[in-house]
Amino acid sequence: MAKLVSLSDSDLSASSEESVSSRIHRSLRLAEQEKRKNEAEKPFVLALKYFSEVEVGTPVVGNDEFENHLAQVEKVAFSKGLSPEAISVMLEFAMSLRMGSSPCARVLKCLIPDSVVPQEAVFRAVVWLSVGKIPISTQVLFIKWVLTVFDMIDAKDKLRAIYGFIFSFITDENLCPFICHLLYLLTRKVNVRVFRVRKLLELQSKLGRQPYLLHLLSLYKVFCPELVTLSIPSRMRSGFKNHISPWKSALMALQKRGSLQVASSISLNFTLKNKTGSRKRRHRHLELPELSRVTNTGVNTEQTSSRKLVPLVQIQSFEQLLKNMHQIELPAQMGSLLGSRLALQYLDCVQDESALLRLNFWLGYALHEEFLFCTDGGAGQNAEEALQFLNKLLSAQQFLQEGFHSSDAFLYKFLNIWDGSLLRPQILGLLSNIPVIPSSQIEVLLFEPLMQLFFTSSLFFKCGLIECLNNMLLKWLTWHSVYALEDDLDISLHSHTSINITLSGFKDSVMDLVCFVGRLASMGLQLEGCHSLLLSFVLDFYETVCDTFLKFGLPLVVMPPPGVFYPAMFATDPVSLDRLAYIMNRYKMNLTSAKSQEKVTSHAFHISRQTYQEFNNYLAFMVNCLWNSSMRCPETDIQLSEELLEKSVVPQPWTRFDLIHHPAFMMYAVEFHQKCWPGRKDMDLNSIKQAKPWSWYLEFLFTQGFGGLKDFFQNNISRPV
Repeated sequence: MAKLVSLSDSDLSASSEESVSSRIHRSLRLAEQEKRKNEAEKPFVLALKYFSEVEVGTPVVGNDEFENHLAQVEKVAFSKGLSPEAISVMLEFAMSLRMGSSPCARVLKCLIPDSVVPQEAVFRAVVWLSVGKIPISTQVLFIKWVLTVFDMIDAKDKLRAIYGFIFSFITDENLCPFICHLLYLLTRKVNVRVFRVRKLLELQSKLGRQPYLLHLLSLYKVFCPELVTLSIPSRMRSGFKNHISPWKSALMALQKRGSLQVASSISLNFTLKNKTGSRKRRHRHLELPELSRVTNTGVNTEQTSSRKLVPLVQIQSFEQLLKNMHQIELPAQMGSLLGSRLALQYLDCVQDESALLRLNFWLGYALHEEFLFCTDGGAGQNAEEALQFLNKLLSAQQFLQEGFHSSDAFLYKFLNIWDGSLLRPQILGLLSNIPVIPSSQIEVLLFEPLMQLFFTSSLFFKCGLIECLNNMLLKWLTWHSVYALEDDLDISLHSHTSINITLSGFKDSVMDLVCFVGRLASMGLQLEGCHSLLLSFVLDFYETVCDTFLKFGLPLVVMPPPGVFYPAMFATDPVSLDRLAYIMNRYKMNLTSAKSQEKVTSHAFHISRQTYQEFNNYLAFMVNCLWNSSMRCPETDIQLSEELLEKSVVPQPWTRFDLIHHPAFMMYAVEFHQKCWPGRKDMDLNSIKQAKPWSWYLEFLFTQGFGGLKDFFQNNISRPV
């Protein structure tokens, strides 16, 4: 038994030694595996260190070190994905162009995340787009990558913070589809703004009704329906395309292997399609139908036998039109009237209500259904058809000297979605033909959309809009002078309709229009630095306003605001100042005539004391500045402080705006001085103020064509001019 026990102990000892040995070997194997793993991961760590520290300008061609490190990154990326730190390092390297643009595409294609994508890395990469050196193909590839991994980005707050910066890339045709997709994913209600809607509509007019633009506009309309009045199709053919990207298959492979640590429901943001797309709408192009007779064969009624109808298409001259004026057969397509001068003459002479109703119905359908569809359809044939159609419509309205009700109703809606550049001359031309709008509606229908367009558009649009409103005012005043009734109670707004408005209502509408243009002009001149071109159009408008009483018989006088008067008074070009003098002289004649009528007859209209006070202040300021060499403006709040004048270090600043020293007339004074005293070496312009030289200078100045100044001084200076 003892022996047996002894043997058992030895066996136990041997087994214990064997167990220890196996544990040692197992530990060695694990250490060897860990060592091999570390050795395998070490090149990847070294590769990341290389790309994070590589210097700018390092060459790519022939660089074996770069090639080995990038191959190692690609191996890890496609096998198990890149960590967030690796994504940050490689994305920064690619977008910063430290080794040029050639390796960018290859690096972007291997950015396969293993878990999440750090927002900070994407944010910095988006900012790198503004450098302007990244090739457009690389920019497109980067945006595709962002769309692919969008759901894997750990946060979106910083990306939403630079929404406007991302939106600025929408103007690039190559980037536009992908930027629209990214904006669609980032958009919130706070991001929807009027100028962005206008930019999208402008792009739509340029690129056509692209699905990506429509989808972004549809999202904008969901958030702010009042800003996007464009009708969005309920069923769109396609949305953002399912781009075949180099990352999709790799992400799906990682997802299947279970190494992708995100939810398996990741959408990858590839599709936004509506599989139930509607058929393409068949539309009639914007072409005026040909003038043809109504097909009515085999009809022999008492009416046709007693009165033979003459088809309008058979009328070849105005003489024939007069002979058959009451036997004209209207065409089957009323739109054909717009393309024939004889047809328009018939329409103007007969004033057939049924013909006008039919024409307005056809025109309303064409403008709302066909015009908007063609312009939204983009460039090419459709845009050309829309241009020709509006030109013919505008030509017809100019021939009739009035607009159509259907075009007016269309314009009121179109102004809310207009970008200010699409067919601008035609739209402004049609807008100038709009009849008088009641004062209670003019703010909503006209002023609000035009004000938004005015302050967000270019200088040339501002000039065009002021000219359009001037033409509108001229037509309103002309309608008043032509269609005003003898008792001055009612004014017909339209020769083809029975719509009337009272004289007080008409005056209110005109007053609102003039005051509205005054506000636009004042702010516009400030925004554009008192640009001489804009000032010229503004003075054109006030040349119409200053004669409303004497020239058009409207008992109304409205003075220009200070924001218009003083920029013209201190303009550097003599033409503007001369026109201001002409306008002020005409104001005086209108006010004097109105004052004299007020004393003679009890039916004369009353002019407020404030109007006279404004005119007198302007008049005194002009005379003091130009004639008396003084800048005093009595009874006004507009004064220059003495401290400000001292800081200007200008000697005798109150004399700097007379007819000699005014910036607009300085060159004429110098020329006159050289002619009057040719031998004098040092120039003293004050010597012109002596009695005889002053008279000669005025004569010299007025011979340069400044008739407005001449009339102004002759009517406002007691001393002979």
